[in-house]
Amino acid sequence: MTTVYVHGIGMTKFGSFEDKSLKDLLIEASIDALKDANHPKIDAVFVGNFMGGTLSNQEILGAIVANDLGLGYIPTAKLEGACASGGIALRQGVLSILSGEYENVLVVGAEKMKHASTATVTQFINTAMDQSTTEKEAGLTFPGFFGTVANRYMYETGARKEHLAKVALKNRENAMNNPLAQFQKPTTIEEIVNARMVTDPLGLFDCSPITDGAAAVVLSSKPSNIKVRASSQSSGPTLMQDAIELLSLPAVKLSGEIAYEKAGLGPDDIDVAEIHDCFSMTEILSIEELGFFPKLEGWKAVEAGETKVDGKIPVNTSGGLLSKGHPIGATGVSQIYQLVRQLRGNAPNQLAKQPKIALAQNLGGTGAYSVVHILERV
Repeated sequence: MTTVYVHGIGMTKFGSFEDKSLKDLLIEASIDALKDANHPKIDAVFVGNFMGGTLSNQEILGAIVANDLGLGYIPTAKLEGACASGGIALRQGVLSILSGEYENVLVVGAEKMKHASTATVTQFINTAMDQSTTEKEAGLTFPGFFGTVANRYMYETGARKEHLAKVALKNRENAMNNPLAQFQKPTTIEEIVNARMVTDPLGLFDCSPITDGAAAVVLSSKPSNIKVRASSQSSGPTLMQDAIELLSLPAVKLSGEIAYEKAGLGPDDIDVAEIHDCFSMTEILSIEELGFFPKLEGWKAVEAGETKVDGKIPVNTSGGLLSKGHPIGATGVSQIYQLVRQLRGNAPNQLAKQPKIALAQNLGGTGAYSVVHILERV
């Protein structure tokens, strides 16, 4: 049976780059990953990107990467799945090797967002919601959705805004040690709690930022010391009104369960995780849906410090989307970058005990997509 291994990783710094195009970011991350993999012959390229056509007026990204890197006339594709675009591209790379079609694959995710106005970026991000509904006509946005969820969660559990702030603070503290993170300035719980409100109860620090950046991974059927133990994907409700239970992300739960089953593992086997914290509330929901903590008790785990670097299950040691940054198409691939470094033993915020099993979870829309990958150090 074919097994997929990680041979190389690369990542740009996340932030604002007026002097770099979307293509520049894609090529920079790809070169780093190819160099790390010792320049294998690449059989196919998969690109994760959400808004290249609308914000950068540039599509055909897969062919551009292959051409500019001199990889030859190989098959390429661009994958779009809103904020899960990078994770979906990675999964397609994994599946293409498992099928026996390719031996070595380059997966790269990127987004160029900072050159556009906040209003323009928000408009295009909102295309990741169902546009033909009364919810959209009523003005529902992503902060509005997760703000509603946060209010309901606090009502049901007794959690407070301070618990959301503790998620943001943890991830900022992690980002301070990550030279590739967008935000590295120290902050305090008081500053986070009292920050400008975006949508009650979510303040500025509770929401992931607009970001430029790229990340890349070289996958292969040839053995290395990092194996892809499982890859899974699921869909979920695209409308709030369709949610069976507002405090649930079914796609996250199902993709996690499928990945655990494929890997022959459970939540207790995971040593470190990168989770899609597009909002502080999303991280709390996801650590519950992935089985790390009981339903409606994720906030207690946050309060107890169990998701910190030295906690029971370290979450977002990179700084997460909240502070590492969220260049949409790159996010799912950048999670793999951080986890591979953790497994290799040279990551920012490296765990005291080198981890063996790592999990990445990448979300798209308000829960429309979820992709989970489990990696193993072998």
